[in-house]
Amino acid sequence: MSDDRSPPADTFGVSIGVDDDAFRFLVHVPSNLDAAWSDRDAFQELVERVVWEQLDRNRTLQAVARVADAGERVELGTVTLRPDGTVVDHTLDVPAT
Repeated sequence: MSDDRSPPADTFGVSIGVDDDAFRFLVHVPSNLDAAWSDRDAFQELVERVVWEQLDRNRTLQAVARVADAGERVELGTVTLRPDGTVVDHTLDVPAT
């Protein structure tokens, strides 16, 4: 049973973009946000922090390097967050190699 008094949360997709010489952390933002995200940079940093709390960064990036070539993107899953940083749900996983 859900609590209708809970603050709204939004689900963000997360992936790693592979360039010739670097990885890019990508946050896929829904077009219709339910929560009051006032600072775009701050919430993207929050999403990144939460992702690396859930996944081992080194293991994840090593897996990305094994499965993707430059110009490709590797999906890590989704994370549902409230603006206060509460993780409501996630489907994050290290890419299968």
